[in-house]
Amino acid sequence: MEFINGTIVAVYLAAMLAFGWWGKSRTKNSSDYLVAGRRLGPFLYTGTMAAVVLGGASTVGGVGLGYKFGISGMWLVVAIGVGVILLSLVFAPTLQRLKVFTVSQMLTLRYGSKSATNTSGIVMLAYTLMLCATSTSAYATIFVVLFGWEKWMAIAIGGIIVVIYSTIGGMWSITLADQVQFVIKTVGIFFLMLPFALNAAGGMGGIRERVGAEFFTWDGIGVQTIITYFVVYTLGLLIGQDIWQRVFTAKTPKVARWGGTTAGIYCVLYGAAGAIIGLAARVALPEIDVANLGKDVVYAEVATQLLPVAVGGLVLAAAVAAMMSTASGALIAAATVARTDVTPFVAGWFGKEIRVNSNENPEHDVRANRIWVLILGIVAIALAIMVSDVVAALTIAYDILVGGLLVAIIGGLMWKRGNGIGAAASMAAGTVVTLGTMIVLEIQATERFAGIYANEPIYYGLIASVIVYVAVSLSTRPTEPAIITNWNSRVAGEVDVEGIEAEPITK
Repeated sequence: MEFINGTIVAVYLAAMLAFGWWGKSRTKNSSDYLVAGRRLGPFLYTGTMAAVVLGGASTVGGVGLGYKFGISGMWLVVAIGVGVILLSLVFAPTLQRLKVFTVSQMLTLRYGSKSATNTSGIVMLAYTLMLCATSTSAYATIFVVLFGWEKWMAIAIGGIIVVIYSTIGGMWSITLADQVQFVIKTVGIFFLMLPFALNAAGGMGGIRERVGAEFFTWDGIGVQTIITYFVVYTLGLLIGQDIWQRVFTAKTPKVARWGGTTAGIYCVLYGAAGAIIGLAARVALPEIDVANLGKDVVYAEVATQLLPVAVGGLVLAAAVAAMMSTASGALIAAATVARTDVTPFVAGWFGKEIRVNSNENPEHDVRANRIWVLILGIVAIALAIMVSDVVAALTIAYDILVGGLLVAIIGGLMWKRGNGIGAAASMAAGTVVTLGTMIVLEIQATERFAGIYANEPIYYGLIASVIVYVAVSLSTRPTEPAIITNWNSRVAGEVDVEGIEAEPITK
């Protein structure tokens, strides 16, 4: 049985490498490599957006939450879906028209000063790199079970596959891989795991007879936990470089809006299906030792014990697909930020000026982008192997991302009076308060990392960031009219540019 399941997963991995070569043929310049030429239609866009946001936490973790808490285990994935819907309906059309590559470029266009936004590039690089390392470590656990490899070997081999197809073809390769991953996840969750698990549990009627009523309540997981999911994941999705980079691939603002909304609705259904699968598994496989093995083991147990052999292999491939799509998206996002935002910033310390993605030499730009993807891919693999708790590092990066950067980014998109000084001050205040609260709670905690995983740092960071952003913006001069005029032209789609450095005016 393990041989057949392992063979199916191995064939899937080989197909991922083939996508790299396909993508290479469509990559002529930085726009092709980083944002698929901004040419994705509704079908490709919906698939790639759904694939990048539905990773291991949504797929394997969602089933585990359903096993432990019942129907309310769906809230994590629902929060992700709501984030995608909100981003798509409110912000995506504007972002698509800006024709930028990174979050920091948007901030520079809006506020007119790179000095106010360089910090965001460094935070975004840390976040995307840790997200890639976490996803790489996660799907390697499946290789350990299937092939009997040591964990470091599983991380290295799986990571190399993602790095190869991402490096060769860039976003075009990742987009095609995402479509296959989207199909595999859809078939695996909705058409295989869900019906097989329900049948093994005797249907919804059989489940109701054998579990307590608390497993069918909407708040069984806890109201505080649900709120935290929406604060962390819904708000985080609004500003993550890995998600924005998918928005930039849309062919038109209409595709960005409705293709993304469709992906968000799909995510909500995906979360409900995962919770029901987990709940059915609680009835069909009550002997799973979640207390000692962890809730994430439920997914693999369902695949190997409740499904036929070949079907189980496809379902395990779906889990790998979910994690690989997140890893590849985070990797190219990290490389884009590193080359476009961080490198010019660091070079400025030494009095050097570096221009990137200029279209003056398209082949040179593509080659340079490939080098960055390769280098950061190797770094992510090394982090996944060497760092014992990459989740703690990712949590820190995520808290800073939301607590420190959210207000300046969303404020720039929604509040005309917000200015660069206010944005810079809010970033500093939010970051300091978030990290400070985290450190204080960690010192007071009786268990290691308890303070890092607490909810309070994000809450306090957001409050401080909002207060400072509004107060400083109102007490200082508004953004220069020329900057606002240029910004409004970009938002209206009146300026047809590509590969910009987002430097209309420097103050």
